[in-house]
Amino acid sequence: MSAFVHPDEIRSRFSAALSAMYRAEVPQYGELLTLVAEVNAQALKADPAGAERLAAAGELARLSEERHGAIRVGTADELATIARAFAVMGMAPVSYYNLAPAGVPVHSTAFRPVDPAALARNPFRVFCSLLRLELIEDNALRQEAAAALARRDIFTPGARALIETAETAGGLDEDQADRFVAELLETFRWHAEATVSAATYERLVAAHRLIADVVSFKGPHINHLTPRTLDIDAAQAAMPERGITPKETIEGPPARACPILLRQTSFKALQEAIAFPGADGAVQGVHTARFGEIEQRGCALTPAGRALYDAALASKDFAALPDDWTALRRTGLAWFRYRATPQGLAARAETADLEALITLGHVVAEPITYEDFLPVSAAGIFQSNLGAEARGTAYAVDPAKADFEQALGRSVLDEMTLYQAEQDASVAATLKALGLNTATA
Repeated sequence: MSAFVHPDEIRSRFSAALSAMYRAEVPQYGELLTLVAEVNAQALKADPAGAERLAAAGELARLSEERHGAIRVGTADELATIARAFAVMGMAPVSYYNLAPAGVPVHSTAFRPVDPAALARNPFRVFCSLLRLELIEDNALRQEAAAALARRDIFTPGARALIETAETAGGLDEDQADRFVAELLETFRWHAEATVSAATYERLVAAHRLIADVVSFKGPHINHLTPRTLDIDAAQAAMPERGITPKETIEGPPARACPILLRQTSFKALQEAIAFPGADGAVQGVHTARFGEIEQRGCALTPAGRALYDAALASKDFAALPDDWTALRRTGLAWFRYRATPQGLAARAETADLEALITLGHVVAEPITYEDFLPVSAAGIFQSNLGAEARGTAYAVDPAKADFEQALGRSVLDEMTLYQAEQDASVAATLKALGLNTATA
């Protein structure tokens, strides 16, 4: 029997294939990748110490691989099947995001690797949103949308068969892995032919542009891919010089000496030609939804840090959130990964106190990169690319996490639990390397 291809390798192949496909579909994306590469090179040159820190933490090697994508699905079956497909690639659903309070009729999760080693090999992640049909107020339109979604299958028979094979056999061999990537890519491909009439499409747009985007096509075309930059302000400033029109503001926290969480910007959504079915042949129209996005990832904050950040976001005053790594660590506001230094390994440590060991130069603490998303920022990106008319009032609904997890077919993982586990594991490994009893830490 052929050996199975590691899920990390399947994820890498799929990420590369998706990037090549999106680059062909959205030419400005290629220009965006070039711009980000140049900005990153300049940032590393300007900050040798920062570059060294990134290299030591294993962040530098993955920088050029960094991508996140976003898709929007319409039904529970679509969500559950995409979850099974991502599982073949070693990706699990992390966190629940309710975007309805921000006026976007979806709720979401992020599929990503959760093991630090898997993240280091390839950190590809996909923000996946499920349309909330119950938020369509017009009953007749809601039924029409549900019928349109019921008529489609966003997965090829080959993709469904290979997902089943991976689950029953425990993995995929070389040939199966390559076919799986090719088959699944069809789910993410742009289809210019609408599945609803021009009149229905306009009624869906009137309800919400995002509803029209999800319901009206053969599949959940990838609506953006996101390279990671080390200096999003420089990238934002340089975009117009490259013929790329950025959104007005950068989503997320302000620029800081010690970056936290996630900052995002994007270029305006493209107008793409679409064909509607009509009695006398195809009716031509345009669709506006797909765009290019850039992100800058900072340090993951603890629950206490997130509470401070949320309060700062509400008040627009970030003074209470320290902009200093040592302060963030000592006050328990951010997650850190610890490791023993060569000096520490050579010395005979007499204390298991981490702060004392750091002061002695025996241990270093590196901020853990935030791997997840901010619902307010996600909504801001969505709205900026759906048009001003989409920035309406919030939907008056409670979060529907239980409904989402039922559709998903499993519970979402808690991001804070994952960061806590990574920090705890690094502490235990560091003290063990120094010959110290972890029970006394």
